[in-house]
Amino acid sequence: MARILIAGCGDVGATLGQSLSGAGHEIWGLKRRPADLPPGIRPLAADLTDPATLTTLPSALDFVVYSAAATGFSADAYQAAYVTGVRNLLNALADAGQQPRRLLFTSSTSVYAQHQGEWVDEDSPAEADGFSGRCIREGERLMGTSRWPAVAVRFGGIYGPGRTRLIESVRDGSATRPAGPPLYTNRIHRDDCARVLEHLLFLPDAESIYLAVDDDPAPLDEVLDWLAIQVGAPKPPLAAHPLLKPGAQAGSHPALRMRASKRCRNARLRASGFNFRYPGYREGYAALLRATQG
Repeated sequence: MARILIAGCGDVGATLGQSLSGAGHEIWGLKRRPADLPPGIRPLAADLTDPATLTTLPSALDFVVYSAAATGFSADAYQAAYVTGVRNLLNALADAGQQPRRLLFTSSTSVYAQHQGEWVDEDSPAEADGFSGRCIREGERLMGTSRWPAVAVRFGGIYGPGRTRLIESVRDGSATRPAGPPLYTNRIHRDDCARVLEHLLFLPDAESIYLAVDDDPAPLDEVLDWLAIQVGAPKPPLAAHPLLKPGAQAGSHPALRMRASKRCRNARLRASGFNFRYPGYREGYAALLRATQG
C-alpha cells in the first residue's frame, strides 16, 4: 500500500484522506492545526509558508497531494498558498531525498481568462490576468517543472456539505439573476473532487493537466431558478451583478469573482475512465438538499 502526504489537508483533502485510508493506504494530513482531522489520517502539524516546519516530513512518500487553499481573497494570500507554499514543499521533498511517484496539485479554472461563454479545455490558453489566476498558474508551473511527475487538476466551483452559500442566498432572497447574456458557471461536488484526486493518483500514464468539472456548465440563472423551485422560494430577480441585490454596492463582494463566463469540457477526465457520482448540478444539489433537510 502507498504512503501518501496530503499537504493543506482541508475539506477536500480530508475527504480524500479518509477514502484512501479506508483502502489501506498510510495517509498524513499536513496543516497548521491538524487536531480536527478525521480518523484514519495521521496529523502532521506544519506551515507550508515556513520551511523550518517542513523538515520532518514522513519518509519514503509514494505520492504527494498539494491541496492548500488561500486564507483570503488577496494577492498576498494567494501568493502564500499557491507559490510560496508549493516552492517550500518541493524544496523540503528534495532536501529529504524523497522520490514520490507522482505529485497532484489542486488548481482552478480561474487560470482561464475566457469570459464570453467560450468552451475551454486543457489545451486552451490559460492566461488569466487577475492575481488569483496568475498565482495558481505559477503553482502549476512550479509543480510541472519539478523533478517528479506532476498532475494539475483544475477544479470548477466546489459545492457540497458546508458549501451551501448558493442555496442559502436563494432561500433568504439575496440571490439575483445576472442580466444580459448567459453567465456560464462550472462546478463539481466536493465528494467528486476527492474521487477525481484518488482516480488520478493511481491512473497509469496520466496527463499533466485535467479539467475537473461536472457534465453541465450551466447558466447561473438556470441554476438559481431550479434551486428556487426546490426550496420553495420566489424566483430571484434580475440584477446587474450575480448574487447582488439591485442597488447594492459591488465593492469586493465575492460575486464579482464570478464574472468570468466560460464552459469547461471534462472530456479528458471522462476518457480516463472517471465516472461522476453527481454528473450535474441537479443531482448534486438534490443530494445536498436531502442531507440538509434530514
